[in-house]
Amino acid sequence: MLQVGIVGLANVGKSTLFNALLRRQQALVANYPFATIEPNVGIVPVPDERLPKLKGVVEETEGIEGVPIVPATVQFVDIAGLVKGASEGAGLGNKFLSHIREVDVICEVVRAFPDEEVVREGSTEPISDIDVINTELVLADLQVLAKQKIDGSTSPVKKRALEKLKTGMDKGMLASGVGLSEEEYEEIKELQLLTFKKIIYVLNVNTTTNWKGTMDTLAMLQANGYQTVVIDAKLEAELSALDPDEQVEYLGSLGIKESGLDQLIGLAYRTLGLISFLTAGEKEVRAWTIKRGTKAPQAAGVIHTDFEKGFIKAEVVDFPDFVDLGGWKNVREAGKVRLEGRDYEMRDGDVVEFKVNV
Repeated sequence: MLQVGIVGLANVGKSTLFNALLRRQQALVANYPFATIEPNVGIVPVPDERLPKLKGVVEETEGIEGVPIVPATVQFVDIAGLVKGASEGAGLGNKFLSHIREVDVICEVVRAFPDEEVVREGSTEPISDIDVINTELVLADLQVLAKQKIDGSTSPVKKRALEKLKTGMDKGMLASGVGLSEEEYEEIKELQLLTFKKIIYVLNVNTTTNWKGTMDTLAMLQANGYQTVVIDAKLEAELSALDPDEQVEYLGSLGIKESGLDQLIGLAYRTLGLISFLTAGEKEVRAWTIKRGTKAPQAAGVIHTDFEKGFIKAEVVDFPDFVDLGGWKNVREAGKVRLEGRDYEMRDGDVVEFKVNV
């Protein structure tokens, strides 16, 4: 399972956010496998308004009740707190960096709220906090680059890539911003540089205050094309203790349409390059996770490995047609089912039945 690592300086609300995610996990622990792993790992459901609609269609057409919903999931990892000098081993630097290497996306939590009762331990203001975290990641990557020997056996492409990286990162650039060609990246990807990883920036705010620094930070990050979510981690922790209807009512009273936690989970899912195809039957209504660009046989293999080996074809329906027309029987009669073969590239929201020989 692909992982999102939550990082941040001290007292920025990282633990509060992770605890909110854990409560979301505990509330839905029966809905998906592997929900209990380690204390610092949370597997949380991806919000998907399509699933309840599919459930309604199945229950109505089949004349049954209680069809379970199984959502797609994202795995979040709470990583040891960061301090300045982590790249040199300060604090839990080595542990921090080793955990970062294992995740697929970095979620940087930065404090964007004023509170005299919460000490800013190594944290000054959002932009500076981001600079501290990213600088430590860059310094760690530069240590990796410094160990690379360039000699007569080094390919010209790899040599060019290493030189580009060192020049750019000496100026504080992330590896992802250096601008390597695809060929150059292929030559050095085994180095697993930290700053090639995608980053989501989470601004932890206090919704009861209107702090100009929050909006300035958000505008700067968005202007530079950064993936950004604004979250009130304390509010999210309170919300996670409520049932779904109470959450909607509470958010509505605050004039908020969607919880920040739902926004973060959805963004993490998309940032990981994931999409969901859907299955709808008497046993369950389910969202299955695949990488964007996955072909139909490999998608079938996500359900069961034997399905990929015995793949014959896929019956595919667009989600709106499935719901509007009322299930498999009606979409078949209306001619809305497409028969797709081995070369079909799955699309997000495809409602599928795989035909296999097992």
